[in-house]
Amino acid sequence: MTLHTAPGAARSVGGGRALVREAPVAIVCNGATLGVMMATPADLEDFALGFALTEGVLAGLDELREIELVDHAAGTEARLWLAPAAAARVAERQRSLIGPVGCGLCGIDSLAKVARKLPPAPPGVVLPLAEACAAPDLLRAHQPEHDRTRAAHAAGFLVPGRGIVLAREDVGRHNALDKLAGALARAGTDPAGGVLVLTSRVSTEMVQKAASIGIPTIVAVSAATDYAARLAADSGLTLVTRARAGRCEVLAGPERIAGA
Repeated sequence: MTLHTAPGAARSVGGGRALVREAPVAIVCNGATLGVMMATPADLEDFALGFALTEGVLAGLDELREIELVDHAAGTEARLWLAPAAAARVAERQRSLIGPVGCGLCGIDSLAKVARKLPPAPPGVVLPLAEACAAPDLLRAHQPEHDRTRAAHAAGFLVPGRGIVLAREDVGRHNALDKLAGALARAGTDPAGGVLVLTSRVSTEMVQKAASIGIPTIVAVSAATDYAARLAADSGLTLVTRARAGRCEVLAGPERIAGA
């Protein structure tokens, strides 16, 4: 590794920080490729299940028959075997893509599909303002990949008064959320009973994914896009951003933040 300290000056650094892992992962549903994403190769069953849930392929865990991971030299296939209703949804929206880690809308073939109809937000829980502002700090204790590389995103599930009860990491922020969605489903945890905590900015697709699985409150360490903030407000979600150093901004749904 070479560390550049100034133009024309460099020095070698031994034992540099590890690089975050990234590999192609194909989501294959009943033999049809739904998508190929670049992801950190860990918790891939959670990833595949969560992707199917947040993308509306699966309406619930009862529509999943089996998940199989098959490793290849070029990457991993996550093979999902679905019930007929879910298989019909795949047939309607089948696509094949290689999505960069910053793209959660790749493969959408019309502007109308960007603004997909979201389910109504459940009542959810009320989170004290101080706990909302501190949520990303609580998530830090659940980020071993970030500690190792300083290059991984995390998504956590916070239950008021209990802290972070579940978390997942990935090189891609969308992937981290998908992994968390799958982990919540496999654990039988009600998404409405907690809060989504993100280490990233909040873009439109992050709001869509949270809403699609029934999480009514999002807290993020970074900012939101204007479209994401409008979408959260229009969908009845609570959106808290720039949560750091004991401060945060409530952009939508203040009724779920006590003291906002």
